[in-house]
Order: sequence, then C-alpha cells, then structure tokens
Amino acid sequence: MELNELKLVTASNLIKLRTGRGMTQAELGAQLNYSDKTISKWERGEAIPDAFVLTQLAELFGVSVDFILSSHDKWEKPKENEVEEVHYSVEHIIAIAVLGVLTAFLIAFVTLWLMGVVEWRLFLFALSAAILVYMILICVFKRTRHLQHVIALFVASVFVVVYFHLPPANPWQLFLILVPAEVLVYLACNVKKRRRPLPKKSDNP
Repeated sequence: MELNELKLVTASNLIKLRTGRGMTQAELGAQLNYSDKTISKWERGEAIPDAFVLTQLAELFGVSVDFILSSHDKWEKPKENEVEEVHYSVEHIIAIAVLGVLTAFLIAFVTLWLMGVVEWRLFLFALSAAILVYMILICVFKRTRHLQHVIALFVASVFVVVYFHLPPANPWQLFLILVPAEVLVYLACNVKKRRRPLPKKSDNP
C-alpha cells in the first residue's frame, strides 16, 4: 500500500471511529493533547498519526493499530442472530442524571414545605450535588474538555454551602480562601504539559 493510499485509509477509519463514538474533532484532540486542526489534517488524509498516537487511538477506540491502518470497505454478510449494537446518547444520559438529582432535592423541599418547614438551603446542596454528578459522568464518558471549569464551579458551590451553614453570622472572610482554592484547581488541571505535534516534513529533499 502506497503512502497516499495509507493516509486515505487511515483518515476514513478515524472518521468512522470518531463519529461512531459521537465525538467531535475537538473532543478527540483533547483526549490526545492535539488541536482539532491536527485531527482535521489526519481525517483529510493530509497527514498520518505517528506510531505512539496510533497506539493511543487504538486503545481509545478499543481496536488494534492494524485495524486503523487497514481498509474495511469490503462487504461482509451479516452473521445470523447477530444482535444489533445499541448506541446511547451520552449527553442525554448526563442530562437525565443531573435532572434526577435536582428532582430528588425538589421532592425533599416540597415534602418539608408540606410539613411546615421551608428549608431553601436544600437548593444549595442540590446545586453542589448536581455539579458533582455532572463532573463524575463527564469523566466516565471522557467528555473532559471543560473539566477544569466544572471543578472550579463545584469548589465554589461548596464554599457557598459552607457560608450559609456557619452560624451565627455568615463570615464573608471565608471567600478569601476561595481565591487560592480556585488557583490550585487551575494549576492542578494544567500540570500535564501539552505535547505539540511535530511539523510536517516536506517531501522535497
């Protein structure tokens, strides 16, 4: 197989694998620490990932490196009694989980209200719990593009909960601690240095 043909075959397989997972080029790039422009070049057949990245791609999509580099256009007869693979919308799963948490707290609030207790601070706990569930699920489903912002929002929500539950007066000085806490979140999320792709070599000698 010639190099140009290999590039096109690899590009076709990457597109199928990526779209099959419901991932955007930017999301795939974030998983590999490459920009979406680099992913776009691979999928246009203008370049081909190096051996290390091919290994990462194979591990990410659960296939072999040979699978990514081989053509699969040949039609094959479906196996009898083959169970059709079902794909679920990750975004819908995350939305259902978050709304489920908020609904549970709303039910608790209404129940207490009917008993004569109006505890509005339940909504503060609901916010923190919803953010925590969202943060866990985007990690599970590898949708971590905005993870840093989600963690920062969760930390801030925890400070708000503590602020409204410290008697007798709400100590505003508590939020002075929030500033270095958010800085720590930023530094922790950016410890890993992003790897820059090597410049494309010219075909000319």
